[in-house]
Parts: sequence; C-alpha cells; structure tokens
Amino acid sequence: MKKMMLSALLMSLLGACASHPTKPEEKAAPAAKAAPAAPAAQTQAAAYNPLNDPNNILSHRSVYYDFDKSIVKDQYKPMIKAHSQYLMSHASAKVQLQGNCDERGSREYNLALGQRRADSVKQLMESAGVSAGQISTISYGSEKPRALGHNEEAWAQNRRTDIVYQSE
Repeated sequence: MKKMMLSALLMSLLGACASHPTKPEEKAAPAAKAAPAAPAAQTQAAAYNPLNDPNNILSHRSVYYDFDKSIVKDQYKPMIKAHSQYLMSHASAKVQLQGNCDERGSREYNLALGQRRADSVKQLMESAGVSAGQISTISYGSEKPRALGHNEEAWAQNRRTDIVYQSE
C-alpha cells in the first residue's frame, strides 16, 4: 500500500515537472517582464551606503592620538581624506567631530585637549575642500570613554576624535 502511494506521488511530481512546448507569443512575454528589473537594480544601488560597508575606508571613523597630543598621525590622513571627499560629493551630509581624552588630567584640561583634537581633524577636512558648514566640533574630554580600564591599553582607545555623521 505504501509503495503504491509513493509511486503515485512520484508520478504526480514528475508530471508537474514535465516541460510543455511554448508558443512564440509566450516567449516574448518574459522579455517584456524583465524591463522592471532595472529600477530594482537602481534601488539597490541607491540603497548602498559606503559609510556602512565594513570593507570601505569610510566605515572607519576614529582618529587616535598619542598621550597629550592633538596632531593627526599620518596613518589617519587617508581616512580623513576619504571622508572629506564623501562630504564634498554629498553637500547635504554633515559630521560632528567629537574630541575625546583618557581619564588622566583635570576636567578642564581634557575638555581643551579634546577640542584641539576635534579641531585638528576639522582643519584637515576644510583644507581638503569641505565646507565649514558641514562640520561641527565638540569636546567630551574624558566623559565618553570607549574603554573603561585604567591602563595604557584602555587609555589609548580613549584618546581619539570620532567622526559622527548627522542624520540628513
């Protein structure tokens, strides 16, 4: 009984898979339906955001500093240049440059150092051609640590400027 049911099921599946010859009119119809695929591809391309692509330099948004320094190291300049080019090609985009420090130093000193760090990135962006109206700066001093440890490894992660894109 089970073999008969299995055979019947198999026959019905095979019958459903059988090919039927198509008329010439039917062959032309799929080509006409393929045209709307172009807008879907354009939508996908428009949905792509290089800022969110982990393989794109624009996904990197932090500049790190040596202790008590606000000079941008050469290794971060290509990233800043890439963000500058993005901003110049997207006139409505805006960034906030957030200067941060490690926990060492007084509150006032760290706020001033964080501001110098944010301003150093701003200066590089403006010299690359970014409109000053697209950039704002703020210093958080040591108020927004990335790492909570009390050692050089944690402090190194906290001495930074973050490039934060504002929603359009």
